[in-house]
Amino acid sequence: MTNPQLQDISINTLGGAPTSLADFDGRAVLLVNVASKCGLTPQYAGLEKLATEYADRGLTVVGVPCNQFMGQEPGTPEEIATFCSTTYGVTFPLLEKIEVNGEGRHPLYAELTKSADAEGAAGDIQWNFEKFLIAPDGTVAGRFRPRTEPDAPELVSAIEAVLP
Repeated sequence: MTNPQLQDISINTLGGAPTSLADFDGRAVLLVNVASKCGLTPQYAGLEKLATEYADRGLTVVGVPCNQFMGQEPGTPEEIATFCSTTYGVTFPLLEKIEVNGEGRHPLYAELTKSADAEGAAGDIQWNFEKFLIAPDGTVAGRFRPRTEPDAPELVSAIEAVLP
């Protein structure tokens, strides 16, 4: 990756192992803040479909649990992992539960929220299931707001445009 700001930011997996986006070097990454008790939670199914359909072409979907939006991700790491795998068959990696907005915002999201969406708006995450497409070179290639479904044409075409 050529974006050291994103590449070098350390974060733990849901299981507690240290990782960073550098671990996905050479792949496109769709990073999504997720929650288990949200009206948008069914997007997990579409995200899993993207993860499996595009894995061989160089895409990794990464879920980032967050409990900042009306307490919609209250679970422990084990509860989150079990919910995702049993309810939606999620196989893509999940990171530790973090804050994406405010004073406790994780450094990864401090960097990501500098990126603007299609309307030119940067700044705070609006809600659960906001998506950032990161190109294999580490640049943010797109920001998609929460109501953008995983199979939305604009998201799929953006993914296809950055596959290695």
